[in-house]
Amino acid sequence: MIRDAVTFEVFRNAVTGIADEMAITILRTAHSQLVASSMDFSAALCDARGRVIAQANTLPVHLGSIPAAMEAIFAEFGDSVRPGDLYLLNDPSLGGMHLPDIFAVSPVFADETLLGFAVTVVNHTDVGGWAAGSMAVQSTNIFAEGIQIPPARLIDAGTTNETFLRVLLRNVREPELLRGDLESQLAACHTGAEGLRALAARHGAERLADLIDELLDYSETLLRAALADAVPGTYEFTDHIDDDGLGSGPIPIRVKATLSDAGIELDFTGSSPQVGSALNATESFTRSAAYAALQGVLASDIPANSGFYRPFSFVIPEASILNGQRPAARGARGLVGFRIIDAVLGALAPVFPDRVPAAGEGGPDGIAIGLVGPDGESMVLWDPLAGAWGARPDRDGVDGISSLGANLTNTPVEELERSGHLRIDGYGYLPDSGGAGRWRGGLATFRDMTLLASEASVQIRSDRRKFLPYGLAGGAPGTPSLNVLDQGGPGERVLASKPHFAMTAGTRHRHVTAGGGGHGHPFGREPERVLEDVLDGKVTREGAARDYGVVIDDGGIDQVATAAIRGGAR
Repeated sequence: MIRDAVTFEVFRNAVTGIADEMAITILRTAHSQLVASSMDFSAALCDARGRVIAQANTLPVHLGSIPAAMEAIFAEFGDSVRPGDLYLLNDPSLGGMHLPDIFAVSPVFADETLLGFAVTVVNHTDVGGWAAGSMAVQSTNIFAEGIQIPPARLIDAGTTNETFLRVLLRNVREPELLRGDLESQLAACHTGAEGLRALAARHGAERLADLIDELLDYSETLLRAALADAVPGTYEFTDHIDDDGLGSGPIPIRVKATLSDAGIELDFTGSSPQVGSALNATESFTRSAAYAALQGVLASDIPANSGFYRPFSFVIPEASILNGQRPAARGARGLVGFRIIDAVLGALAPVFPDRVPAAGEGGPDGIAIGLVGPDGESMVLWDPLAGAWGARPDRDGVDGISSLGANLTNTPVEELERSGHLRIDGYGYLPDSGGAGRWRGGLATFRDMTLLASEASVQIRSDRRKFLPYGLAGGAPGTPSLNVLDQGGPGERVLASKPHFAMTAGTRHRHVTAGGGGHGHPFGREPERVLEDVLDGKVTREGAARDYGVVIDDGGIDQVATAAIRGGAR
């Protein structure tokens, strides 16, 4: 029960502010393009029991996995946690998600009292393994993906374990880049620790613990109130990943959402068994993606913490693609998380028809380019390319934005070209690529590049070529993704959605994300909106007539022809 509303509100904003300060610290001090430009990282504060009390405005699909990481830390160090410690982990079977995501966990003390933990998660550019970037879909077991870190003490009461650090750096392609990003995590943990200690000094450790309990209860209360508006019942949906990158057929992600007075149960029975490639997720990552879906639809104003998680219960089959078992590869598991979000939202669309959008591009596509310089030094360039949101129930989808679960930014062209190994020849939107509807889906994004280096290896994680982003309420699906080499040339070759291939100097590559699904019947879109899209270059005249029944000539809308098409269709 909140006894002092003013103190509580100040505290609620203070802890969120501290988490955001941690994220800003990483953003300002990280060395790699993947972290400093694309923002592939997360930060959070936990209490002394390991419960999440605040998280930064960073990657939702990271943050819901922190409770599992904290359980692993407690299992290993629970009786020996002390001031000045710093713990690392990335092992998916021991609290991690996939190997590039390294958790750094710092206990926070005031004198001898444990106040909580500052936690950061950074997707490092490379952690070893056979493929540059350590996320190749074609990996068939975790031993191929890079160095595995069980819960381990990097810093022991203020003293760094230099041997551990040297072993870690020796096993990656760009050791100084990893060192720099790891140091940014440590700096962010220091920022979080200072903030939490300041709160303890202001309120006292005992009152701080009480405020944390109130904050978690507050989040739970607000989420249950939001769920109370829903009609109790069971709602099912199945979405698919096109394939596993090794020649499989479609991979189903199936969810049954049951809403009741107890909360919401998400049962994933019937989803695909774990696959032979690196698409397998962890149980914690599956939970995290589900939390992100509900947070996005219901709870933008509800603090995201362990109280928010309480109304959820899960059925996640073991040895499924949602709960892979060792030694399954996990590097490309992000794609599964994005599809979990799509499936959960699809199930909830009838429950919250005024809030759930059509499907977006299916998650940012990941493009990793591995290079070796004349001096034998390795380099990895990352281009996580985000596309579009699906149309919303009351407005168009957003173009050129990251998906709900990722919150990434597209890499600036200058960042990619700065190395001198790539040239970006084109970057923009494709007309007619957003799913038609009363509200139009967001447009597909394309990026054209030419390799300038003598040779490079490229691995791509993309999807939504066969199973398009779904539309809702009569809206059309979005358009498919595409990978093509030397488009328009004599050697043009369309690649699979999850390829690993070599490029040589002068080779051109085009990548296109999927377009977002539409919402509502296309003939319900006002002709004036269609005309505006044509003038903006988002829809062609041919697309306007074909998809929306709106005929546009040099004088604007041909009202007679439009009425004939739309009237005839009815």
